[in-house]
Amino acid sequence: MDNFFNDTPDYKFHLSHPLVKKIIKLKENNFKEAEEYDFAPLNHDDAIDSYEKVLEVVGEICALTIAPNAESVDKEGPKIVNNEVVYAKGTTENYKALYDAGLIGMSFPRKYAGLNFPLIPYVMAGEMIARADAGFANIWGLQDCGETIYEYGSEEQKEKYLPRFNKEGATAAMVLTEPDAGSDLQVVNLKATYDETKKVWLLNGVKRFITNGDADISLVLARSLEGTVDARGLSMFIYDRKHKAVEVRHLEDKLGIKGSPTLELVFKNAPAELVGTERFGLIKYVMSLMNSARLGVGAQSVGIADAAYREAIKYAKERAQFGKEIIKFPAVYEMLTNMKVRIDAMRSLLYETIRYVDLSKIYEDEKKKRKLENEELIEMRLSLKIANVLTPLIKMISSEACNVIAYESLQIHGGTGFMKDFPIERIYRDARITSIYEGTTQLQVVAAIRGVTTGIYTGQMRYYDKQVAEKNVALQKILQEMTQEYNEIVAKVSENKTEDYLTFHAGRLVEMAGNIIMGYLLILDSQRDERFEMSAKLFIDLARAENSEKFTYINKFDPARIEWYKNFS
Repeated sequence: MDNFFNDTPDYKFHLSHPLVKKIIKLKENNFKEAEEYDFAPLNHDDAIDSYEKVLEVVGEICALTIAPNAESVDKEGPKIVNNEVVYAKGTTENYKALYDAGLIGMSFPRKYAGLNFPLIPYVMAGEMIARADAGFANIWGLQDCGETIYEYGSEEQKEKYLPRFNKEGATAAMVLTEPDAGSDLQVVNLKATYDETKKVWLLNGVKRFITNGDADISLVLARSLEGTVDARGLSMFIYDRKHKAVEVRHLEDKLGIKGSPTLELVFKNAPAELVGTERFGLIKYVMSLMNSARLGVGAQSVGIADAAYREAIKYAKERAQFGKEIIKFPAVYEMLTNMKVRIDAMRSLLYETIRYVDLSKIYEDEKKKRKLENEELIEMRLSLKIANVLTPLIKMISSEACNVIAYESLQIHGGTGFMKDFPIERIYRDARITSIYEGTTQLQVVAAIRGVTTGIYTGQMRYYDKQVAEKNVALQKILQEMTQEYNEIVAKVSENKTEDYLTFHAGRLVEMAGNIIMGYLLILDSQRDERFEMSAKLFIDLARAENSEKFTYINKFDPARIEWYKNFS
């Protein structure tokens, strides 16, 4: 089928989630936007119809343009010409197709030439695009920078920059990393000084590993308070490429996502505009921007995993060995089934996370316009609290799983998968970055462990448990036992005061929580659509075995051995 939306019924399923109704009603201001904009929806069904029509267009562009261009883009890649990045021919065609369809700035308010979509359909579009070409998904997904301008910029900045995405097809970049400031952004050194004569901020310094760095609109993290060495001296700035005050010094030659340019940039008295309040650059604005980026990588990972699975099942049905198609061998159909089951679980966690993010952001936006009711304030705070621990969880789980699924898909292809004759070779390379950029898996664990220590994950497990129908009592019992085991081992680790003990086991604890949560989500999905019944059963089998192994390892672990790990090398 030549449409990535129509061949994936999961999208319509997740759009039909009960909570989406509330999200749309809030986003559309109880559908009063229709009084001002003739293309705004009149009611919930009208909004869903609009989302589906737009996503169908995205799905068609993915199938007919982006996916067919992926191999040529991987070979050609971008280049630097006269201090400017020139995309591969296919990349330009991809972006033009989306721009011509009016699909840049989907989530921006209509006031700023956007479609005013919630994040849910926007993330679905990103997932489809990643399935078509993971590298191009980065260029598309960086319009998230516009969300940060909308949330924290001045009205003048919103009016100046946001309409450019839809009207001009503007591209964006988040310019954070430096040669000596990778994950540890608080040591950023790029300087921002205010020129009293010109009444403008000027940026000077070097940035490295910047995705799509030569974009039209960039958000730049810089040190605005001289003499500081930590996060308190950092601010966020908008740099407009029209100033031509940045040298594109180096284009990285990467393992994967080759269509997405990764650059080293030199800022030379580059004029810039301060976003929000000075000194809040890292502690507030970058954290918000990074959370959006991590959700984007979560969706990208699901898209890559889906692409790898589809390539594997297609090859397994066509390839015959020993007189029959290899899909008929247990070793192969077990791998394929586990891939599909994990994708279903990852996708459920992804859109559960997005629903909480949507609610928290929409309420935060509403709070600027009116006084929220007490009930709304409580829901906003709860949604934000849950979103803040589910976001690193989905980034961690989906990126790691997507690497495993790409690995196993290539394994099913055998020797041919190692050659450039099949797309899986590119997909395998593209998958590797997902657990590295926008915060490595190890950093996601640091963020996600709060969900363990504060009991937020356990609270979610209890919340889901109450919604399990009687017909699923057998599966529910397994998850209840897993939850009890999880809480027991969390208590044991928390009670131990050995230095580094909690940190040492943090990844295992977070993975255990993720498995239980995804198990519950699949049960609840199956209660709305029986298609998910088998996935729920098979995933819970896998999750139980994985959690049991982690429980046993932690339970039997001698804390004194942490010193062995420290001194082994």
